[in-house]
Formats: sequence, structure tokens, C-alpha cells
Amino acid sequence: MTVDAVVSVRGVSCRLGGREVLHDVDLDVRAGTLVVVVGPNGAGKSTLLSVVSGDLAATAGTVTLDGRPLADWTPVELARRRAVLGQSHDVSFGFTVAEVVAMGRYPWTSRDDVAADADLVAWALERTDTAHLAERSFRQLSGGERARVSLARVLAQDTDLVLLDEPTAALDLRHQEEVLVLARGLARAGRTVVVVAHDLSLASAHADELVVVAEGTVAAHGTPAEVLTADLVGRTYGLPVEVHRVGDRLAVVPTAATARPDDDIPSPRS
Repeated sequence: MTVDAVVSVRGVSCRLGGREVLHDVDLDVRAGTLVVVVGPNGAGKSTLLSVVSGDLAATAGTVTLDGRPLADWTPVELARRRAVLGQSHDVSFGFTVAEVVAMGRYPWTSRDDVAADADLVAWALERTDTAHLAERSFRQLSGGERARVSLARVLAQDTDLVLLDEPTAALDLRHQEEVLVLARGLARAGRTVVVVAHDLSLASAHADELVVVAEGTVAAHGTPAEVLTADLVGRTYGLPVEVHRVGDRLAVVPTAATARPDDDIPSPRS
């Protein structure tokens, strides 16, 4: 474990449904960094985030948070130390947006600081561009709006470790950029942020470090410039690519298709 590692993963494997999804993973996440986890579909990215959060137990290996094994943390301690955004954004009842975001304050209810709670909820709504939705029913929102409100709930939880699983998946171009800018801002303020994402160019513009997960293990870990090479990306995704620098980010451009040719697609039946 590095000296300033907030999260340390050592020799972690995880089996789900009889299949080994993660195998012998080692990873350190340092304080005050934005780490973006990328890789092909089914590579184990979300599983790794779930193991790091403590929501999923590893089959083998250890995960420590602030030097303590995750098993040693109580649920309340974990909820005050780390916040998690999953891929699913739904609630069972007709809560308003403001009520959903306020749920992020539940781990802190024993402190009974209503004014501070209200300030954090208002800040989270503003930073996710959802303040205008505050009185709307969460269940009446679009997919992208639900994703941003769910992110606001995570922000309102006010933790030092923030774990976000595909927070940009349902968002338009503007809001994708805003979410990664926000994640970088959290890291610059001293928090530790881990994001699972698919857009390599977006990740390269904002991440301090990229972690490439392939076939259940860490294939590469370093700065975007170190990781996003044509050779590594091509081997990882099974697709020839070129990597070009465009402003402050690296643009990954496929150079050939690997799908079957168009003439292999059957004509519609009459």
C-alpha cells in the first residue's frame, strides 16, 4: 500500500454466478485524486467498484479503507466515509427530487444540524443543475434527470470518498462534461473520487489516473498519456485505433470495424 492510499486493494478476486469476474486485482487509490476506471463491457469495472465500496464481498484478497479492512467498518461509519452512485436510478415511492437528495443526509441525522443539511442539499441541487426540479416527483423525470438527481444525493452525503458508476451514461454532451468537471473539482478540494466510465476522450481530459480493467484484472494504471496508447487500447478493446491530442484531451479514433460486413445482415421478411 502506498503511504497516502485511501483505498488499497490486494489480490482481490470475486466470483458471481459461478464465474470469476475479478482475478488477483491490486490497486491503490491515493487521497485527492480523480481515478477513472475504463475497459470493455463485462470486464469487471462495476464489480470492482462494488467491492471497493463494501457493497460486494470479495471471494479472495483484501480491501482496506484508511488502512482498516472494510469488514471492520460499521454501516454508519462507511456511510459517513464513502458515498456510492450505482447504475440504477429509481425509488419505490413518489418522493420529490428535494426529498431524494435529502436522503443523502440520513447517515448524519444524529448530529441534528438541520441548517447544515439544508445548505448541503441546496448546494448539491445547484451543482447538478437540478434545483429547478426540486418539487417534481422523481418518478416523473427523464433518465438523464434521474441520473443527475441521484448524483446530487451522493454529493449531499458529503463524504471524503466518492464512488460513481457510469455517472455520465444517460447524460447529454453538456452534462457529461459538467459531471467530470465536478468530479475533478471534488478531487482538487481534497476528496478522493473513483469513476467508472466508457468515454476514453472525456476521461483523458479530467482524470488524474486511468485504470484499465480487462478480463477481470488491471491491465494498466497510470496517467492518461501513459495509458491511452493505440497499442494498449487496440489490444484491450479488440479494435484498431489511433490516438490524437485535441486540446487538453486525447481523442481515440477507431480505424477499422470488426463487425461482420453489411452483406451478412439478412433482408427483412415480407
